[in-house]
Amino acid sequence: MSTPTALTPMTKVEVVLRGADVPSAVELLRAAGATGYTSINGVSGFGHDGYHGGRLLFNDTDALSLLIAVMPDDRAHAAIAGLRELFEDRPGVLFVSPTAVCRSEHFTAPA
Repeated sequence: MSTPTALTPMTKVEVVLRGADVPSAVELLRAAGATGYTSINGVSGFGHDGYHGGRLLFNDTDALSLLIAVMPDDRAHAAIAGLRELFEDRPGVLFVSPTAVCRSEHFTAPA
């Protein structure tokens, strides 16, 4: 039986937003110190504003996207503050949760 790998606590930030707002959100995540992110375009779902379809043919700016970033807790606070401000006048949803990662060096490059 193998020994479990040690995991490092981090914060996961997930953002659902319009495709047109992705560049602004990515800029906020990078400025806060996120070393990378995952982007899933054309997501669909139902929420406060009703149903949103997935991929729209030839129109990625109106379709919804999901951004996922993982970063150290102390860097997440700046990202969360910036995203909350972004959503003051735009639609979007922000999810923040504790997580743990292996290979933490991938998430902790110098700010």
